[in-house]
Amino acid sequence: MKCSARHRGIRRRRLAALPIAAAVTLALACGGTGPDDAAGPAQPALGWGFTHTEYSADVGDRAALSTARKALSAQPLPQNQHLMGWGATSPEPSPGRYNFAALDRRIDLIRKTGGTPVITLCCAPDWMKGGTPGHTDWSRQSLETAPRPEHYDDFAALSATVAERYPDVRHFIVWNEFKGFFDDARKRWNYEGYTELYNRVHRALKKVNKENLVGGPYLNMDSFEPGRTTHASALRGPWGSVDQRVLDAFDYWNTHKAGADFVVVDGSSYTHGDEALPDRFRAVDKFTAVGRWVRERTPLPLWWAEYYVEPGADTGGDGWSEQLRLAVQAAGMIAMVRGGATTGFYWNPQNRTAQCTGCLWRSTEITDGTGGESRPMLDLVQRFDREFPPGTAYRAVDVAPSDAPDVWVLGDDEATLVVNTQDRPLQVKIDGRTVDLDGHQALWLRR
Repeated sequence: MKCSARHRGIRRRRLAALPIAAAVTLALACGGTGPDDAAGPAQPALGWGFTHTEYSADVGDRAALSTARKALSAQPLPQNQHLMGWGATSPEPSPGRYNFAALDRRIDLIRKTGGTPVITLCCAPDWMKGGTPGHTDWSRQSLETAPRPEHYDDFAALSATVAERYPDVRHFIVWNEFKGFFDDARKRWNYEGYTELYNRVHRALKKVNKENLVGGPYLNMDSFEPGRTTHASALRGPWGSVDQRVLDAFDYWNTHKAGADFVVVDGSSYTHGDEALPDRFRAVDKFTAVGRWVRERTPLPLWWAEYYVEPGADTGGDGWSEQLRLAVQAAGMIAMVRGGATTGFYWNPQNRTAQCTGCLWRSTEITDGTGGESRPMLDLVQRFDREFPPGTAYRAVDVAPSDAPDVWVLGDDEATLVVNTQDRPLQVKIDGRTVDLDGHQALWLRR
């Protein structure tokens, strides 16, 4: 049973979610903190989608492009694209001189595949960061640099220009992971500077159209290994402890923001040292803990702009099988729902090769007839979004044996997602039905 359709407002409704085998009922509102939340105005609940990165389905072999776009259109998803970087060139190389060709191409791709477009307003042209007008330094350091305070208004004006150029885009995230806002002298985040930039962008976007929906702060909820005391916080578990400096930054922004329509965080289930603790499945409990911490501070819809469950995935991973990858990913999405999230964007690690670990589709550069074909990860994200859109009324799922900690489930009146966390076959009963699970299998059941 769904209590609202995608893109509509979130209504108050009691939810029940099962993290593991025992039938546990969690009181979560549809995007709220509990059944006693007052019903509010329509909110930007988008559901589950992905972020475009350097390579996507906007360039490549014509047949492969058609195949990829057909796969994306089969179940349209929210799709996030950055303003500059990750496939987009500098939108304003010199003051007042614009180049939106790459961003136009990405937004056009989202439109043609029926997706809901989201623009992350990051990063900034070099001249706003002290660079030379007309020149773009594409080094990692450049993307990690924030606009100078004297150019905050320039960045806000650019953001407004973007909103005017794409009037059908309603969802905007301000900046990415506080890039360039770390204060080395004070050894903490410059949350005052970020919040000032955020507020100017927020006002500029609302001036273009009051229906524009704006959110932040897109903080990376970094965590340390258990037992560490430096910068450790009370937000902790067997998975580690979130950096207190990140929580301080969130609290400052939340108190001093000019306004927000949704709240954005990101993070990985593993620690700074790439450790998934106490194991790769239970490490995703961090997503639940972070979500609940945020929901205690704001009734706004919670988005995960990025979420990672596989240590070292950006450098080839840890030799995980695709079956294991899908199972841990599914467990991570369940954990985010348990924490009250309504929206999450899978960071698509797309590349130009035939071998692309965790990619959503085969590269559109491949010309052998298989280019653009959907991969299992796309199937998982699309199915999760279709079965569990914002406003889903989750229900308690009966699992037997009830003391088996090896199975994670999430279900409503129409479908149930079952995840076997063990690398061996299991036989369990789900709502009285006998189910045989392969090792590390994520299985969908219809009611």
